[in-house]
Amino acid sequence: MGKKLNSLEDLGGFVFSTNKDFEFENEETTETPENGEQRLEAHLDKKNRGGKIATVIKGFEGNDDDLKTLAKKLKTLCGVGGTAKDGEIIIQGNFRDKIMEYLNKEGYKVKRVGG
Repeated sequence: MGKKLNSLEDLGGFVFSTNKDFEFENEETTETPENGEQRLEAHLDKKNRGGKIATVIKGFEGNDDDLKTLAKKLKTLCGVGGTAKDGEIIIQGNFRDKIMEYLNKEGYKVKRVGG
């Protein structure tokens, strides 16, 4: 049995119109702040990775294209794989110091979090 919906907001932004000429306009473009305005955190993570270490960069603000571009640069710098989603960049392996050095050169404010 599903959750009872109490209002239109419970539909999660779903729009329905009986107007056949209705056009949905999605003007939700996120501007990416300058590098110096970004406050990133560099984490090392082992959870849910089969005991393997990953470097996680959190706190990126901006659109997904800029996030993926930065992730690609970091993956190329380290020569490993990774992913970018939900404002986080996950790089396979322990490359926190190398990534922090690169991000500092690019003007980002990076904070080391954890051991």
